[in-house]
Amino acid sequence: MSKTNKYSPEVRERAVRLVQEARKDRPSLWAAVESIAPMIGCSTVTLHEWVKKHEVDTGVRDGIPTAERERIKALEREVKELRQANEILRLASAFFAQAELDRLKKK
Repeated sequence: MSKTNKYSPEVRERAVRLVQEARKDRPSLWAAVESIAPMIGCSTVTLHEWVKKHEVDTGVRDGIPTAERERIKALEREVKELRQANEILRLASAFFAQAELDRLKKK
């Protein structure tokens, strides 16, 4: 299940820049987001998430950067695949060991 992104990375970057500029004239981050979101055509919550993600990626806010999060997801996928492969090999080994024992009993 892949999400389709309605907004291009360029639009997101521009929106974040606009919020950062508007933040100087507004009392809070949320006020800046509320003023910019209608201009971009996205919800205030979506734009706020983009801003928070940008702040994490640039080190302004604590959290796991996007690149690191993607790396962790890839490693978790690989671990899952390796565990499945190990389970298949374990079952195959047990099957062939039993077949060998059955063959020896018939002699």
